[in-house]
Amino acid sequence: MSTFTIFLVLIVVVAFLLIVVIMVQNPKGGGLSSSFGGGGTQQLGGVKKTTDFLDKSTWYLATLLLVLILASNVAIDKGGSNNESKALDSDAVTAPVALPETPATTNDTAPAQEAE
Repeated sequence: MSTFTIFLVLIVVVAFLLIVVIMVQNPKGGGLSSSFGGGGTQQLGGVKKTTDFLDKSTWYLATLLLVLILASNVAIDKGGSNNESKALDSDAVTAPVALPETPATTNDTAPAQEAE
């Protein structure tokens, strides 16, 4: 298993945990849900310790996901090939290739007319 595969598996696991943690949280009552009448029946307090844990775990998982994504870029196998652009390379500049000219086909004789 390459290091990129390990990073990929960790990214998927952390993303799944982040989705689960976000889905478990209770809505805070702000945003669009309260403006359409959905926020009137929610509790104001709730369980404070659970809310703090879920909020902190959301931030930690989101930060971990970002770090894993950035670190996985280092682990990508480059394949040993040179993938740099040749647009700015002065050695790679070649003269444009001229297309061969085709001889002009001119028909100096008038087309044969049928005798009537």
